[in-house]
Amino acid sequence: MKITRIETFLVPPRWLFCRVETDEGHVGWGEPVVEGRAHSVRAAVGEIAELLVGADPLRIEDHWQVMTKGGFYRGGPVLASAVAGLDQALWDIAGKARGVPVHELLGGPVREHVRAYAWIGGDEPGEIKEEARRQVEAGFSAVKMNASGRMSPIAGPGEIDEVIGRVAAAREVLGPGRDVAVDFHGRVSYPNARRLLPLLEPLTPLFVEEPVVPESMSQVRSLVEASNVPIAMGERLYSRWDFLPAFQAGVAVAQPDLSHAGGISEVRRIAAQAEVFGALLAPHCPLGPISLASSLQVAFATPNFLIQEQSIGIHYNDGNELLDYLVDPSVFAFTDGRISRPTGPGLGIVVDEAAVREADKQGHTWRSPIWRYPDRSFAEW
Repeated sequence: MKITRIETFLVPPRWLFCRVETDEGHVGWGEPVVEGRAHSVRAAVGEIAELLVGADPLRIEDHWQVMTKGGFYRGGPVLASAVAGLDQALWDIAGKARGVPVHELLGGPVREHVRAYAWIGGDEPGEIKEEARRQVEAGFSAVKMNASGRMSPIAGPGEIDEVIGRVAAAREVLGPGRDVAVDFHGRVSYPNARRLLPLLEPLTPLFVEEPVVPESMSQVRSLVEASNVPIAMGERLYSRWDFLPAFQAGVAVAQPDLSHAGGISEVRRIAAQAEVFGALLAPHCPLGPISLASSLQVAFATPNFLIQEQSIGIHYNDGNELLDYLVDPSVFAFTDGRISRPTGPGLGIVVDEAAVREADKQGHTWRSPIWRYPDRSFAEW
C-alpha cells in the first residue's frame, strides 16, 4: 500500500483538516491546525507531504521520526501541528486497513467509558450559574471555566474577589459531587497566580490550568508549592521534551493537544512520561471532530487518563459545529457526561467528505484576539 495524495481543507469555524489517500482505497483523516495560524500550518503540511507521497502509510513510527527530525529546524507549534494531523491520518489508515479502532493498536482498551467536561466560559460572571446549570442538566459531572478576563499585572482586592466569586458561583450550582476546573489561560501574572491559588483551595477545583504562560516554566515549581490545588498545563507544549520540565516542576495534569503535540504517536509517549511522575492525562481539545476522535483513541488506551475536553457548543464554534462534519454524529453522544468506547475502525468516525469539501470553498480567516490593558499596554494570554 502506498500514499497517493494528501489534501488539506480550511473548514469553518477555525479548523484545518487533512485527507491522506492510498492506492488501496483506504483514506485517513487528520486535523493539523494552530488556531489563528491555519494557513501557516496548511503550508507546512504541503511541505511535509512531500516526504510521505509514495510511501507505505503503515510505517507510522518511521514517518514520525522523518517528519519531526528530517529537517535542520524542528519543532514549534506550526511544524508540530502539521505532523500531528498527518500522524492522526496515518493511524486512521492503519486502523481501517486492519479493521480495528486505533486504541486496539495501542495495546487495547483500559476502560469502557471516558469522562468529559463541558465549557461554561467565565468571562461574564452573570452567565456562570446559568451555564453551569445547563451543563448539569445535560448530565455533565465536570465543567471548566475561565478564571477572569483581563487582569492588572498586580491585581487589586476587587479583581481578586471577582475571580473567587466566579468560581464560587459555579461551585454553588455544582455542589460537592461535581467538579470545576479553572483556566487561568495565561491571563494571570505570576504575582496574581501566587495570590489566587491559596484562595481557591476551599472551592476544591479539579485543577487550575496554565497558571502562567509556558515561557515562564521556571516559575511553575513555586506555584505548585504555593497551594494544594493541582496544576495543569500543556496546550502550548509540543513534545515530551517540552513536557519534561513541567513534570519535574510538579505539574499534576498534562494537557497535550492531539492537533499540536505531534499527534497520537507523541501524545501516547507524553502520557507514559507523565505516569513516571505520577501525573495524569487530560488532552486539550477545543477543536474539531478529528482532533476529538484522536484524543479519545488515546484516552481509551491510557491508564493514567483523567478527563477529556470537548468543544460541542463552545463559543468558538460560531456558525459551525464539529458534528456538522460527521456522517454519524451519535459517535460523540454523551451519557451522564461520559462517552462510550468507539468500535469503528481507525479513529472511529466517518467524516462527511462532501460537507468538508463544500466548507473549504468558504474557508475561514479566524485570528486570535489581541489583548491589551486599559492603558493600551500589551497583555499576555
